Amino acid sequence: MKTIRANLVDLTSGNLWSNIWRISWPIFLIMVFNSFVGLTDVYVAGLISPDVQAAVGFIGQIYFLIIIIANAISIGVVALVSRSIGAGDYERAAEAGKQSLISSVGVATILTVGGLIFSKEIVAATGFPIRIRDISEHFLRIFTLALGPNYILIISTALFRASGEVKKPLVTMFAVSLINIIGDFALVFGIFPFPRMGYAGIAVATAASMIAGMIINLFFFYSSTWQAIYKGTWTPVPDLLRKIISIGWPAALLQVAWNAGTIVLYNILGKVGDKSIVAIASITNGLRIEAFIYLPAFAMNMAAAVLIGQNLGAGNPDRAAQVGWKIAFSGALFISSVALVVFIWAVECASLLTTNAAVLEETTRYLRINMVSEPFMAMSAILAGGLQGAGDTRGTMWVIVIAMWLIRLPLAYFLALVAGYGAVGVWYAMITSMIVQGILMTWRFRQGRWKTLKV
Repeated sequence: MKTIRANLVDLTSGNLWSNIWRISWPIFLIMVFNSFVGLTDVYVAGLISPDVQAAVGFIGQIYFLIIIIANAISIGVVALVSRSIGAGDYERAAEAGKQSLISSVGVATILTVGGLIFSKEIVAATGFPIRIRDISEHFLRIFTLALGPNYILIISTALFRASGEVKKPLVTMFAVSLINIIGDFALVFGIFPFPRMGYAGIAVATAASMIAGMIINLFFFYSSTWQAIYKGTWTPVPDLLRKIISIGWPAALLQVAWNAGTIVLYNILGKVGDKSIVAIASITNGLRIEAFIYLPAFAMNMAAAVLIGQNLGAGNPDRAAQVGWKIAFSGALFISSVALVVFIWAVECASLLTTNAAVLEETTRYLRINMVSEPFMAMSAILAGGLQGAGDTRGTMWVIVIAMWLIRLPLAYFLALVAGYGAVGVWYAMITSMIVQGILMTWRFRQGRWKTLKV
């Protein structure tokens, strides 16, 4: 395993701030690229109609639900691989990577078949407004065809991240984003030499970019650090698979709880009467803008997972804890300053995504209300990354389940539909639950049980 060792980034010694910066800035740029793609999808959809814009936001939540298993596997892989590398066990790191790819291909195949066969039923079951169901079904079928490449892209990117090689996925995601953004305009509007596909072009552009990203990452595997993955037999190793599943299933349930909860939230907004389409388009826009605010927090989330995992593997839990607190407090401070800017210029931010007067007004209201909870979001996201890197995925799972299903959704239903506050009631329920989530996640990390977990 000399190839892996030769390309490692040592994150178990040296200046903490230097290591945090080394891992965080490429991940941050990757998140920026992803957010530009999301914003472009919503913007181009808005140029077509509010119905298409609402469908893009709604189906996006469904698609996130479908790729949850890939994200869960990637969390298990980061915990296993970063610990193995920190401990100097490079053979185990490579084998864990191979097992993760085997499992992801199998799961993606099953989900692709199911998604294509039951696309109509899935859309109907999630409570889409009748007028956007046909659009949503078309989106879902095309997105489903890209599941396999997307799964491999997610897992391979996680492997690079766990070993500290974050510049390779940075190159990959730049290419993915460029293809997706250009494809949105070229395929939707038929810019020569591409055919005019209408709203379906948004989904086709995404699928094409996922395939390209998969090919680039597999080439990086073959040409450098992870070449060992291609050697030996590709057969399941039960012990490693069990460990990946053990770490990954709570992460999967966490994401199911979050994304299913968001779908229920869309469903609640779909019941607020003649303002439902405006409300759905507004939360779609608001979440896309918030995604930019979340970028540093989620970059630090991923950095915390790798840094804490490697330091625990090296037998230094105190240094791992220092990393977690330093990233979390610096992230909360930065996010607070960004949230203040968005609060002040909420109208200008909202106008970037819509020209519809009603949607602009409601998106502005959404942003001004939700900016209050951003510091708590930052603490929750970053410390959750640290806990997941340590293998404590069950703790983060329970925090999310409590915040979403015991606080956000019941409160949103009551305020929006029972008390009659409509969309505003949903916005207030969102900030209440996020404040509770931030407090609970900080408490979990401070307990320190994650320092002694065996992975």
